[in-house]
Amino acid sequence: MGPRFEEALAYAAHLHATQKRKGGTIPYVSHLLSVTALVLEEGGSEDEAIAALLHDALEDRAHFTSSEEIARRFGTAVAEMVVACSECVGSPKPPWRDRKLAYLEHLRQATPSVRRISLADKLHNIRSLIRDYRQVGEALWARFEGGRNDSLWFYQELLEIFRQGELSPNLDEYERLYHELRRLAGAGEERLHPSFEVPARRK
Repeated sequence: MGPRFEEALAYAAHLHATQKRKGGTIPYVSHLLSVTALVLEEGGSEDEAIAALLHDALEDRAHFTSSEEIARRFGTAVAEMVVACSECVGSPKPPWRDRKLAYLEHLRQATPSVRRISLADKLHNIRSLIRDYRQVGEALWARFEGGRNDSLWFYQELLEIFRQGELSPNLDEYERLYHELRRLAGAGEERLHPSFEVPARRK
């Protein structure tokens, strides 16, 4: 890791300095560092690691930065990965359903680098969900616009997409923890369906 990575560490910490993880007091930068570690442990490049540090910059902190600014600081390849990892840019955010459906459709066509970062992101999210569920139980789902069923459905859909890529320790852990979260939430083994209609996929 060279000077660009060091600059990205400082830049990510600056962008998210006042942000906390949802429903708690944990500094948001802890998530960014965890995702970056997972990417590096999977053999990710410096560009992928920088994009992991900044993967939520456009989605959550667009009033402080832009894809053009990220490209200027860290290169076009990093900026393109950050854009591809974003469910949306800026505010107001589209409805939860629209964001998730668009993200899933985009991820199906994404590059291996984007999938690697997305998998690391969602793996760390599931780790956090399990930890928090054990502390607060069903009250956890009130933090999320999609609620219990739709949130679990989203992680189910992600698993199916991630399975289409290369096998990896991160994928193994994601699958194991996804089933653990379902077990804790009493979701059973049946395939989950969202509370809304999913449009037919374009061929």
